[in-house]
Amino acid sequence: MTDTQILIVDDELAIRQVLAANLAKEGYAVEDVGSGEEAMGRLDSGDIDIVISDIKMPGMSGIDLMKQAHDAGIESTFLLMTAFASVDTAIEAMKLGAFDYMIKPVRTEEVVHQLQQITDLRGLRSENRLLRSIVLGEQDTHCALVSPVMQEIDRIIAKVAVTDGTVLITGASGTGKGIVARNIHKQSLRVNGPFIPVNCGSIPENLMESEFFGHTKGAFTGADKTTKGLFAEADKGTIFLDEIGEMPLPLQVKLLHVIEEREFRPVGSEKVKRVNIRIVAATNRNLEKMVEEGKFREDLFFRLNIIHIQIPPLRERREDIGSFIQFFLKHDADQYAAGRHLSVDADAEAILMAYNWPGNVREVQNVIARALILAEGKHITIADLPHQITQSALHDTPSMTLPNGGSLHERILAYEYSLIMQAIEEADGDRKAATVKLGIGLSTLYRKIEEFEKHRADGG
Repeated sequence: MTDTQILIVDDELAIRQVLAANLAKEGYAVEDVGSGEEAMGRLDSGDIDIVISDIKMPGMSGIDLMKQAHDAGIESTFLLMTAFASVDTAIEAMKLGAFDYMIKPVRTEEVVHQLQQITDLRGLRSENRLLRSIVLGEQDTHCALVSPVMQEIDRIIAKVAVTDGTVLITGASGTGKGIVARNIHKQSLRVNGPFIPVNCGSIPENLMESEFFGHTKGAFTGADKTTKGLFAEADKGTIFLDEIGEMPLPLQVKLLHVIEEREFRPVGSEKVKRVNIRIVAATNRNLEKMVEEGKFREDLFFRLNIIHIQIPPLRERREDIGSFIQFFLKHDADQYAAGRHLSVDADAEAILMAYNWPGNVREVQNVIARALILAEGKHITIADLPHQITQSALHDTPSMTLPNGGSLHERILAYEYSLIMQAIEEADGDRKAATVKLGIGLSTLYRKIEEFEKHRADGG
């Protein structure tokens, strides 16, 4: 059984009925109409994959039908047939975009062979789009994180990815909810299908339904052509509904139906469209509270919340700060530093590791991008960091004792030493565990302790 939708167009009733019955036996979903005008009305729904049309018909010809459909933005593939073989007609049909041209009477075996070729070609085009994105430089977005909570999230992703279970990702803005959604898709059996991210908060409410489910030509003012909609675009892949808490209640009802039945009706259409999709949603809002307040449907919440992944803010997993710094230094070097590979000097690194990052991962990326642009040598220094970060870092740790005078370098040494001692104390003296929490190597920890103690012994 195939989900390919076929429309047969022929003014001879017997021919189209026999062909429709034979293709239905092969597992295709088939409809038939008797004229180009009827076909055009049916094609406006946007859900026909392949049109098998006679060329010579009263009124609109098969070639005129193909032209009009393509002019309207309809993406159906055309397979033409005629009893009047002509080289000129064949050339014209192929130039205008027909997949192929068959001479009547057509054999079912020949038509099935052509349909299989069309289906294979569509799959190949999808694979080519994926390969092209890789060749054109879609960079690896995986950042290996060391904090126990993120390693546990990676374990959950690996288990849930191979299923089609709906996933709800929650966390503050900038924590990396989109990255988690992409990782679920990349590790799934749908990896060769589309990943369609949608920001529910960025679509005007009056356009949401048509954006999600598509619409037919003339469905409303300004609908000058048929559109597929985001759910149809995500067919055989994953749709990521970010900021799901911004979705209005009337659309929540329709989304619930899509989740339960995997089908929807485009705006202005009488036809139901079936889709094979995986739904991942995310929000920085408290959906349970919204349910209590009547702003979010309880049944939709339960449907979305089959697997719940909560991402904590970066300040609660400081072990990951160093990983993100190194990742963005490498990831954004071409864009912001003309390909130069820079490192962060010890003083600047201490400031970055101590900062609370209210903007989370997104703020780390922005700060590193700024530093890559401003850095003049091979290293990013304190001078390349935003003023609010350097000031905040020097005042945010109450347990730290800084010398009242001295150079900035001396103050940073004391600050680093205080952080290291605090981490060792919290790890009950386990220095290796302290390095994991601080996001530094064991040799770096010993070097920084030695540097501070030598400076203090020298009278610094």
